[in-house]
Amino acid sequence: MTIHFTRKRLSNCLAAVWLSLLILPLLAGAQSPSSVSVKVAAAADLKFAMQDLAAQFEKKTGTKIDVTYGSSGNFFAQLQNGAPFDVFFSADLEYARKLDAANLAEPGTLCEYAVGRLVLWARADSKVDITKDQWKSLLDPGVDKIAIGNPAHAPYGKAAVAALQSAGIYDQVKSKLVYGENISQAAQFVQSGNAQLGLLALSLVVAPAMKNGRTWIVLSTAYPPIEQGAVVLRGSQNKAAARSFLDFVRGTEGSATLQQYGFTVPGLEKPRGTHKQR
Repeated sequence: MTIHFTRKRLSNCLAAVWLSLLILPLLAGAQSPSSVSVKVAAAADLKFAMQDLAAQFEKKTGTKIDVTYGSSGNFFAQLQNGAPFDVFFSADLEYARKLDAANLAEPGTLCEYAVGRLVLWARADSKVDITKDQWKSLLDPGVDKIAIGNPAHAPYGKAAVAALQSAGIYDQVKSKLVYGENISQAAQFVQSGNAQLGLLALSLVVAPAMKNGRTWIVLSTAYPPIEQGAVVLRGSQNKAAARSFLDFVRGTEGSATLQQYGFTVPGLEKPRGTHKQR
């Protein structure tokens, strides 16, 4: 009886092992919120705001947000060729619209989530008083390099050129312009001292690393509105989570965060950040 009982138990154990081997792959295929990762392509002006937004969303839902930053134009070209992202946050609404028109975006996800602001920025130790001299500071003999985003594919670069033309000084300063691959790199040029001044995104200079510099906010009438748009990509492997994150950014909490970083949110009032002109 003892031998028969042991064999029966052994048979039951083997059956349990085989059953677990069948079930485990099925369990592995079922993604829990904590195992989902949303891949985000974000415009460089969102670098600090998006870090905050991603942290809030991950804490709230357990879904990981994996962000890559760059110029909106470069991302647009990559996404046209099937780059594996779930959501695209562009600094230029037109790029998002074009993806939607080309049937590369999930229907109904195209939206304008923010409007950016252009500023003139200098390090705290700069000898140029940009808050007093404003546009004239770019003509100062001590200024030989002015950093902007590359206008060929960076929306803030296009806005900078438009603002300089509006101020009537573009021809006088165009030889001083140095282009960053995106607006974040342009900011690094000024922060490191490789350029004396920069026409940058307000959302970058209100961040801790740059908030001690000198800032002059360019009048928004000096350049076309920097309308920023987003879409969930049709090729996304995590469409439900991607939609959820986009909804969060556009919701009450996300909009409040964007305002804190100097963005204007469509339908809401002016930015609420601590970005006083310095």
